[in-house]
Amino acid sequence: MPVPGGAPHAPLRRQLGVFDAVLIGLGSMVGAGIFVAMAPAAQAAGGALLFGLAIAAVIAYCNATSSARLAALYPASGGTYVYGRERLGPFWGYLAGWGFVVGKTASCAAMALTVGVYAWPAHPHAVAAATVVALTAVNLAGVQKSAWLTRAIVAVVLAVLAAVIVTAFVGTPASLPVTPVPSARLGGVLQAAGLLFFAFAGYARIATLGEEVRDPARTIPRAIPIALGVALVFYALTAVAALNVLGPQRLAESPAPLGQIVVDAGAPWLAPAVRVAAVVAATGSLLALILGVSRTTLAMARDRYLPTGLAAVHPRFGVPHHAELAVGVVVAVVAATADLREAIGFSSFAVLVYYALANASALTLSAREGRPPRLIPLVGLAGCLIVACAMPRVSVLAGLAVFAVGIAVYGVRRYAAAARRR
Repeated sequence: MPVPGGAPHAPLRRQLGVFDAVLIGLGSMVGAGIFVAMAPAAQAAGGALLFGLAIAAVIAYCNATSSARLAALYPASGGTYVYGRERLGPFWGYLAGWGFVVGKTASCAAMALTVGVYAWPAHPHAVAAATVVALTAVNLAGVQKSAWLTRAIVAVVLAVLAAVIVTAFVGTPASLPVTPVPSARLGGVLQAAGLLFFAFAGYARIATLGEEVRDPARTIPRAIPIALGVALVFYALTAVAALNVLGPQRLAESPAPLGQIVVDAGAPWLAPAVRVAAVVAATGSLLALILGVSRTTLAMARDRYLPTGLAAVHPRFGVPHHAELAVGVVVAVVAATADLREAIGFSSFAVLVYYALANASALTLSAREGRPPRLIPLVGLAGCLIVACAMPRVSVLAGLAVFAVGIAVYGVRRYAAAARRR
C-alpha cells in the first residue's frame, strides 16, 4: 500500500497456488521443530513434552485461523504488520512488524546455524553464513524458483522422518505409553510449548506471501490449516518415538536426537540419511523464513517505517531485491556470531508477541468480514502472552529490550514527522 502522497509501488507477481503455499509453510515448520526444538523442549518439560506440544498446537491453530481470516481480507505482503495497522492502528501495526522482523531474523540465524552444526560441526558459523548468502541468491532469482526448491526439500525431509518414525516403532520392543514426569512444573511445560511454537510458526510464511498467491481469499485459508495439520502429525509421531526410544533425559541431552533414535532402534545405517535430512530441512526453513522477513520489510518500507529504498521490486524477477539483500546481510552477520539456543528463545518471545497482535486484530473483525468464533482469537491472544512470559528469563528480558528500542524508534520518527509539518 503506498503512503499517502508517496509514489506508487510496483506490485509483486501472483503466481503461487495452494500446493506451493502449503509447501512453503511446511518448508518452514518441519526443519525448525523436528531437528532443533525437540531437545530443549524436553529439557524444559521432561516427559510432559507432549503436553507442551499440545499447548503449542492449540495456540498455533488459533493463530493460523486468525491469520487466515485476516490474510484473506488483506492479501498484501506484511502479515500482521498490515493487519495490526488496519485493525488496531499504525502503532500496533508497526510493533507487530518490528517483532516479526527482529524475531524472524533470529529464527533465520537459528536455521542457518542448524545447517552448520549438522553439515560441519567444527565450523558451524562459517557454514551458516555461507548458507545465508546462497539462499539469498536463490530468492533473488524469483519466488517461483524458491517454491520449486522447497518442494524438493519437503519431499526429502518428510520421507526421512517417516523412515525414522517407522524404525522407532518397528525396531524396538513395544513400550508402555509415555506419561508425564510427575515432578514436571507447569512453567516447564509452558516453556516447552513456547520452544515448540517456534517450530509451528512456519505457517506465517503463507500469510506474508499474500501478495504473491493466486486467489488469496481462497488459497490462504486453505493452505494454512493443511500445512499446520501435516506438520502436527509428524511432530506428534516423532515426539512419541523419541520419548519411547530415548526417554526424556536422553532426549534432552542429545545434540542430534533423531539420529540417536535410529541408532538405538537398531538401524545405524539410517543415521547419515537423518543427518543429511537435518541439513536439508534447516535449509528449507531458512529459505522460507528469508522470504517472509523480506516481505514484511518491504511492507514497512512502503509505509516509510524503514528506508524507502527497501520497497524496490525487481522489474524482471518481480521480487523485493533490496529488502532481500538487506535481510540476507543482517542474517549472515547474526548467524556468524550468535548462539543457537539463545536465538531460538529470543525468536519465540518476539514471534509470540507478534501473534498476540494478530489475534487482537482478528477480534475486531465483524461477521461480514469473516470473523472466526470469538473463542479462537481470545485463546490465541491469551496463550501467546502466557507462553511468552514463561520463556527463559534471558529471552524475555532481551525481547522486552528490543521492543523498547522499537518503540523509541517509532516515537522519534513521529516526533520528526510532526516537526517537519510545523
